[in-house]
Amino acid sequence: MPLIALTGGIASGKSTIARRLAEHGAVVVDADQIVRDVQAPGSPVLAAIAETFGAEVIAEDGSLDRAALGAIVFGDRERLGQLNAIVHPAVRAESQRRFDEASRRDPQSVVVYDVPLLVEARVDDPWDLIVVAHAPAAVRRRRLVDLRGMNDSEAAARIDAQVSDERRLAIADEIIDTAGSLDETIAQTDALWERITSR
Repeated sequence: MPLIALTGGIASGKSTIARRLAEHGAVVVDADQIVRDVQAPGSPVLAAIAETFGAEVIAEDGSLDRAALGAIVFGDRERLGQLNAIVHPAVRAESQRRFDEASRRDPQSVVVYDVPLLVEARVDDPWDLIVVAHAPAAVRRRRLVDLRGMNDSEAAARIDAQVSDERRLAIADEIIDTAGSLDETIAQTDALWERITSR
């Protein structure tokens, strides 16, 4: 079972690549969804977050108030480190459980871990292939403004908060250039699938 890590900066087109690989038959495990799942109301992770950051990060319905938590940790390396120490081990355990489940169901399956924070949290895991979705920061900033309604300074701040493109590209086994058209991204993804399945 090939285990592939797919990463990329915000607005890099990573989700487009993940969707296309799923259409080809890959089992896509979404790290962001796992984060939401392990932080669900009643979870030990959510209880630890509330204990560390205060009751104000819990919404009235008992769920995590992401905006309130983000306001505390964004730009504060020490507080972000505290959050990561709570969340990352739970995400690691749950992702491994999902990888194992996919392998049990079909030992030949191609599993793709869609993970924004690969460089920061999981780069040393035993991946068979690391794929990086890449578009220059200026292109991604424009997408955040045009497609997600951010203003320019918000978009720049979100990009600057992430690891640099250089560090991301340095770990890549395969790079999909997403700066062009959607069709070009899809074509590169199809070619990647061919290489993966012919190995």
